[in-house]
Amino acid sequence: MNQNHRFKFIFLCLAILLFFGGCSHKIQPVKSAKAQLGYKTQSHLELRALPEPVSPIIVVVYKFRDQTGQYKPGTGTTGWSTAVTQGATSMLIKSLQDAGDGKWFTVLERESLPNLLNERKIIRQTRKEYDAKKKGSRVQQLPPLLFAPIMLEGGIIAYESNLITGGLGARYLGIGANTKYQRDMVTIYLRAISVKKGLVLKSVTTNKTIFSMGMDAGVFKFVGFQELLEVEAGFTTNEPPQMAVLEAIERATYSLIMEGVSEGLWKFKDPKMQAKLMRKYLKEKSAIVTAEFDQKGNLIAVRDPSNPKYGKRFKRKGPRRR
Repeated sequence: MNQNHRFKFIFLCLAILLFFGGCSHKIQPVKSAKAQLGYKTQSHLELRALPEPVSPIIVVVYKFRDQTGQYKPGTGTTGWSTAVTQGATSMLIKSLQDAGDGKWFTVLERESLPNLLNERKIIRQTRKEYDAKKKGSRVQQLPPLLFAPIMLEGGIIAYESNLITGGLGARYLGIGANTKYQRDMVTIYLRAISVKKGLVLKSVTTNKTIFSMGMDAGVFKFVGFQELLEVEAGFTTNEPPQMAVLEAIERATYSLIMEGVSEGLWKFKDPKMQAKLMRKYLKEKSAIVTAEFDQKGNLIAVRDPSNPKYGKRFKRKGPRRR
């Protein structure tokens, strides 16, 4: 390589380093994020904005488990990390407390019932020993635990990975880029059970997709005899599975409330708001998008009951382009 080419090569390398150094803050975070009070999903605001009921519903949740039994895919080694979160019970309890801004449900603690009973036993024993030292004193009794007429059961019943995978890439003269994407899905089942009769009052199901995408670009090129220039850059975005589980649980809580209203199990305090929300929910629940094509394969109609804009036929203007 002559001196002129050598200077060009050094200048090109410096330019690439300066470019990636200047945009590194866009490719990867430099500072860690500040701790937040809570993650707000797309269903959170809709759940919290529900109007208040006639009276709060007392419920108990013993266990809302991961019933998939799936582990994260390994890379040739044995791993025991689960594919979905094991804290779904805490998520469900939080979503019940958020429903209607805390006006819909009164949640009783049952997941840690042995710990609760043990602590009450310690309190009774301490009071008994303390009052025994005072002659003629009476031991103060603990109030009885509350009981609930409705018990919530269910769990995470499916986690499907690699439902859709794909990508796109191109390379020309050693310069190219490619993208990859993957879609997973988590499914939630939630049911309300009458404690007195053991009857399943209502059962609902929801699912949420988990989308991951990666993009990278690179240069692989000889800039001189036996001198190779290779540059790579890229990024990957992954939707956290636990956030998808949280959104699916919140949507299941919202759906359980609306299904209970439709069955007359409970009702909103405002009848007009109840009728409005029920119309919206039933339209969304029964929405089936259909498409019609002519004999040549042209799209002539799209019908979506949840969107009046796509409820009529339309004509294509001009000839179809091949």
